[in-house]
This record gives sequence, C-alpha cells and structure tokens, in this order.
Amino acid sequence: MILRIASPKEFWAGLIYLLFGSCVILLARDYEMGTATRMGPAYFPTILGWLLVGIGLLALGRGVKVKGPAIEPVALRPLIITIGSTLLFAATVRGLGLTIALPVYTLLTAWASPRFRLVSTLILAAVLTLFCCLIFVKGLSIPLPLIGPWILSFVGETGS
Repeated sequence: MILRIASPKEFWAGLIYLLFGSCVILLARDYEMGTATRMGPAYFPTILGWLLVGIGLLALGRGVKVKGPAIEPVALRPLIITIGSTLLFAATVRGLGLTIALPVYTLLTAWASPRFRLVSTLILAAVLTLFCCLIFVKGLSIPLPLIGPWILSFVGETGS
C-alpha cells in the first residue's frame, strides 16, 4: 500500500507538531511528574506535549485523507530579515538601550513585509517602544537600559 499525501501543508504541519510534542515529553521525563493536585515541574510540559502529539496525529491523518493545498515556496527574504533583525536586537539591546534597539528592530522586521509603509511603521515603532518601556522597564522592573552605555559613552565623548 502506497501512502499518498492529499494535503502536504496539513501533513507536514502534523509532523512538526508530532516532533515538538515528542521532544517536550522526552525532555520532561527527567523531572518529577507529581499529581493533578500537586503538580511537579514535568506535569504541565508533559500534558502540553501529549496535546501537541494528539494534534499532530490528527493533522497527519487529515493530510493523508483530506485534499488540500500544496506547500508554497519559502520566502527567503522575509525569513532572513526577520531572523537577522531578531539577532541584531538581541546583540544590541543592552548596549544601545531599549529606546534605540526596539524601533530599529520594528523597522527592520516591518521592512520584510511586501506591505511595508514607512509612516505607519514609524508610528508603530514609537507606540511599541513607549509601551515596552512602560510595561517591562517601569512596571515589571526588568533591568534593561532605556539608553545604553554605547550611546551614553558616545554622547559623553562628543559633548566634552
């Protein structure tokens, strides 16, 4: 019997869910499970892992039985820009500060979209930066500099 994939998108999505769920279950084995009333550190990840495995099996079954669309080619430009800008943000947020690194990150990731519009992206970057500064730095006291030491040392050198 030859297995025919009727819906490649559904089939491969199911395989990914199955893989992630299985990995979570395997990683959680090293921790104490506990009970439903007294949960251990492995309880929640294991339950979520089994849910992912179940969703994966359902998707795999649908991928074989139900006709669906083919997988479209991967858009490399947005993928590379998004991953690159995320790595750039991670590398510069402590040095530049949140008020510089986050708007740059927002502009770069928005630029990956074919519907990029500069004015709306600048507004989004400003609102997102203000929101993150208020919530994460002021509200939750996460130790991220608003203006990083790279900027402060540059301003200090040019201002002298």
